[in-house]
Order: sequence, then C-alpha cells, then structure tokens
Amino acid sequence: MSVPYSRSVSIAWRHELAATLKLAWPLVLTQLATIALNTVDVIMIGWLGPDELAAATLATSLIFPLTFFGIGLLAATAAMFSHEIGAIRLRGVRRTLRQGFWVAITLCIPCLIFLWNGERIMLLTGQDPKLAAMAIGYVDWAKWGLLPLMCFTVLRNLVTAHSRPRSSMIILLIAIGVNAVADYALIFGNFGAPALGLEGAAVATVIVQAFMLLAQTLFVVTDRQFRRYNLFGRFWRPDWARYVEIMKIGIPIGLTVLAEAGLFAASAFMVGLFGPDQLAAHAVAIQCTSIAFMVPLGVCQAATIRVGLAMGRSRLADALLAGRISTFVGVGIATLTALVFWFATEPIVGFYLRLDDPENAVAIAFAVDFIRIAAVFQIVDAGQAVGAGNLRGLKDTTIPAILAFIGYWVLGFSAGAYLAFSYGLQGAGVWMGLAVGLTAACFALILRFELLMHRAIRQSGATA
Repeated sequence: MSVPYSRSVSIAWRHELAATLKLAWPLVLTQLATIALNTVDVIMIGWLGPDELAAATLATSLIFPLTFFGIGLLAATAAMFSHEIGAIRLRGVRRTLRQGFWVAITLCIPCLIFLWNGERIMLLTGQDPKLAAMAIGYVDWAKWGLLPLMCFTVLRNLVTAHSRPRSSMIILLIAIGVNAVADYALIFGNFGAPALGLEGAAVATVIVQAFMLLAQTLFVVTDRQFRRYNLFGRFWRPDWARYVEIMKIGIPIGLTVLAEAGLFAASAFMVGLFGPDQLAAHAVAIQCTSIAFMVPLGVCQAATIRVGLAMGRSRLADALLAGRISTFVGVGIATLTALVFWFATEPIVGFYLRLDDPENAVAIAFAVDFIRIAAVFQIVDAGQAVGAGNLRGLKDTTIPAILAFIGYWVLGFSAGAYLAFSYGLQGAGVWMGLAVGLTAACFALILRFELLMHRAIRQSGATA
C-alpha cells in the first residue's frame, strides 16, 4: 500500500505545483509592471528638476499609504471570491463583487477629505511651503484616481480567483506604455497637449487608472465565463452582511500592509541619522529588495486563491497542500534571489552608484553590507508574505495582523534600534533588526497556518 500511496502523493504535489506556478507567474509580472508604472513617473518628473521630484515624493507620501491600505483591505475579496467559486455559488460571486465596489466607494470618501487638506497637513509637519504648494497641485489631480484604482483592484481579484490573471497582466503592461505617452505629452506639452509640468504627471496617472478600470470591466462583461454571473445586476441593492464581512476580513490585512510599510519608513528615518552615505546606501538596498519582493508577493496572491478554492470545495487536505506548495515556491525563489544578492553584490550596487567614482566609495561599502544582510532576510520575507497569503485563503486575518505587528514593531523595530544605537552597528544594525522582525513574522504565520489546518482536518476526520 505504501507504493501507491507514495505515488498518489507525488502526483498531488506535481499537480498543485504546476497549478501554483501557472497562477503565480502572471501575478509576479503584474506586480513588476506596477513598479514599472511608478518608475516611469519618477524618471519623467526627474527631468523637470529636483524641486519637482521632491514635491512629487512629498505628494506620494500622502497618497501611497492610503493606496496600500485600500488595496490591502480589498484583498479580502480575493479570498471571498475563491470560496464562492470553489463552492460553485454564482450569486455569492456577484454579491462579493457588488459589495467590493461599495467598500471601495466608502473607503475613498474619507481619503478624499484627508487629501483635500493635504497642504495644511504638510505645513503642520514642517514641510517647505514652496514644495508643499507644488505637491498639493499634484495631489489635487491624483486623488481622483483612487476610486478607479480600487475598483480595478476588485475586478483584478475576481479574474485572479478564476485562475485567469493574464488579462490584468496584459492590461498593466499596456498601461506602462499609455503612462509613458501620457506623461511625455502632459508634462512637457508634446503631441499638441498643454505643458502641465508636475500636475501633468498626476493627470496622466488618473488617465492610466481610468484606462485600467475600463479595460478590466470590458473584459469581464464580454468574456463568456464572467457573463454568466450578471456581475453588475442590482448594483445598488445593499447587502450589509457581505459588506461587513469584507470589512471584517480586509481591515486587518490593510493594517498589516501599513505596519510593514511603516516599519521600512521608520528604518529610513533611523538610517538617515547616521549621515547621507548610509541613507544613500539604504535607498539602494531598499530599491533592490522592493523589486525582489514582487516575486513572493505574486506567490502570496496565488496562495490566497489556491487555498481559498480548496476551502470552498471543503477539501481541507488540498488546502494544506496548496499552502505548503506556495510556501515552498516562494521561499525557494527567494533563496535563489538571496544567492544573487550575496555573490553579485557589487554589480548590483553598480546599477545605482558609479563604482569608479571615489566620492561614492563610502556609500558603496555601506550598500554592499546592507544588501548582504537583505540577502538573508529575503528568505524569511518571502516566508512571511506567503504565510499571510495562505491564512487569507482561510479568511483568517485578525490574529495574523497581530502576529505581524508584534514581529515587525515589538521585535524588529526594537532590535534594530538597539543594534543601531546601543550596540553601535548603525545602519547595519537597522537592517539586522528588519531581519529579526521578518523572521519572527515568518515562523509565526507559517506555524499558525499549519496548526489551523491540522485542527480543521482532525475535526473533520479527513487525512492530511
């Protein structure tokens, strides 16, 4: 009996691995495309001058936290779509989509009120009045892109839950081109467009976000698989139970995203206390890790869908397998990235700082140290990201949010501050603290998924 059993397990692993990779690679490319959109903006705004780039950075410091929180909150719809699809409940899919839009609208109202007071907030925090005035011109346009972006996120979660993320990937790849053309036209006044400068970049962003929403909407209303749902039927009919469920599941996810983003923001402030060379090195290391993180982030999204589909079908053993495979894939790829970071550190730094410039020598040395520490925590960062994705597939978000906060801030921030200031490691100590926080979150989230699944399997009488 052992041979057939072993063979069946091997087949199950191969099947789930193939399904996970098939779902994950378009999601990874989608995340990389999202970064590319922002990169195009930074490059074009940089051509205007340092003041405009500084003002844009100031503006996005107001907008990005709201965006991250909203996308995190709406990630709840991905898990809910998966459960409904797995259980073959067509009406449930439609209800989740409708209330996902309602949540997006609700979320944007306080965001708009906050951004309307953006200049006052910037001045209260001691920002330069000239830069604040320039930044608010950007914000006044960019804020209107929040709602289309949030609605696009809901639709993207819908198609991803159907294991069809390629449409969103293609839309985002096209959006990069649309953004580049719109930026070039509206910032500098090309192709007969007015030269709007910094505000032109914001208008271009809104155009791109509206394009993404329109394109994704056209896809779901014309595709045969999605037409059967009558997705936009009875759009204005309230469904408060579903609305509250999205909020209940999503708010902890949004807060978790903010906690992690806040940790890295705080790390920048701490490193900045040790001088411009270390801060420049930190910026290089952060950029490298941000790009590398897009891979496990894509796997995280795939994990949510695969686990959610299995749970919707009441196949607990399949859900456990899906979570383990996703963790294996995410950590495995991150290990390869870590090896690249460790053995090709100087060439990587050379993409950002000229290695032959003596003035860069100190910053380069710090950047090499930071990236090698980052190589180590790439592995646990992937583990915590996929672990969180697995738990979202179970609709388990509140306790994971608490565990992540403890890992990031109670352990990670404290360790970083101690190693940097008390132990004298400065910027390297901050990065070691990040590694401590991510390691704690990684093991806590993976362990929680295993415990929850084994308990559910034991209670159901199934076998893992």
